[in-house]
Amino acid sequence: MPLAHRHGPCAPATTSSWPSLAERLRRDRARRDHITRKAKASGRTTTLSDVSIPTSLGAAVDSLEYVVTLGIGTPAVQQTVLIDTGSDLSWVQCKPCNSSSCYPQKDPLYDPTASSTYAPVPCDSKACKDLVPDAYDHGCTNSSGTSLCQYGIEYGNRDTTVGVYSTETLTLSPQVSVKDFGFGCGLVQQGTFDLFDGLLGLGGAPESLVSQTAETYGGAFSYCLPPGNSTTGFLALGAPTNNNDTAGFLFTPLHSLPEQATFYLVNLTGVSVGGKPLDIPPTVLSGGMIIDSGTIITGLPDTAYSALRTAFRTAMSAYPLLPPNNDDVLDTCYNFTGIANVTVPTVALTFDGGATIDLDVPSGVLIQDCLAFAGGASDGDVGIIGNVNQRTFEVLYDSGRGHVGFRPGAC
Repeated sequence: MPLAHRHGPCAPATTSSWPSLAERLRRDRARRDHITRKAKASGRTTTLSDVSIPTSLGAAVDSLEYVVTLGIGTPAVQQTVLIDTGSDLSWVQCKPCNSSSCYPQKDPLYDPTASSTYAPVPCDSKACKDLVPDAYDHGCTNSSGTSLCQYGIEYGNRDTTVGVYSTETLTLSPQVSVKDFGFGCGLVQQGTFDLFDGLLGLGGAPESLVSQTAETYGGAFSYCLPPGNSTTGFLALGAPTNNNDTAGFLFTPLHSLPEQATFYLVNLTGVSVGGKPLDIPPTVLSGGMIIDSGTIITGLPDTAYSALRTAFRTAMSAYPLLPPNNDDVLDTCYNFTGIANVTVPTVALTFDGGATIDLDVPSGVLIQDCLAFAGGASDGDVGIIGNVNQRTFEVLYDSGRGHVGFRPGAC
């Protein structure tokens, strides 16, 4: 599946104005805080792909997140959706949404009455009852005298979606479709959504695309997030089946959180700037890091971020540092006006098992001339690796083999 940034030219064109970077990052910080609170509350434990979908940066839907274009229904209706490893239940906005109950989106609304394969899930069914453990249930709704299963989701930035839990045919590529795919037919959305048509959940809970297709693809998937608006990446289901196919990957163990099956957790053991390891006590990073495609900025425990910021500012001392703005999430931003060549130091992340990845320079280190990291978590608490740091890597999630892999230069 091709993957694109939702603000990039590879995403469909739109005439709406972009939200400001500060506003997008405030929403992103709310998401980071929400995920880390959930993780902290839960405690801590320790074939070649058959389908590939282009991914892109989401310029066309006014977002700094990443999108894929899928087909839903029979006949298939094109929908542009965010990819999100930090949530599970997929959804799209559905007719009869109107301006008071739904937000403006890029593509025409999906109409379930026009599809021959759409089916609402009954309220007394096992599929509906299975929503309860993962807190996606929202009671029942009566339609034409029938009691239907209702889902509800509130995201970290307080955006909400409510509608009918349903099944449908999901078309991933012309040759590959998923029948009876469980998803949310969104009838009421509230919040500050961008122009995307919905969301594709890639978390580890049973409601996600990954779990629903596990019998076919083994519960494994990978993606590559392109560095900018002019290129595409990919979202792939399945995992390499032999050693030759894993050449170029660096692996680290994959961990889970009790009662939080959604999240993918790895152990970060060190950070380097310009090839020099930072002095970060091991206890600071002991909470682990959730890898999240739907979060933009990487959130580190405060001591780790302070060490990174100091080293990065020292390495960038030749360039004018902008004064901090209390309204902004990012505090290390530069004025490169009139400077033809900017040398950005390498930033490397080292994980459990010794896997060390050099982030792409500059796309994986800077966002709009600012260091794409932030503090805010207490030492020892879980952090989050955002999508900026993941750019150009193929990130392989393989729960069956219990590891996460990083392959540089994949898109």
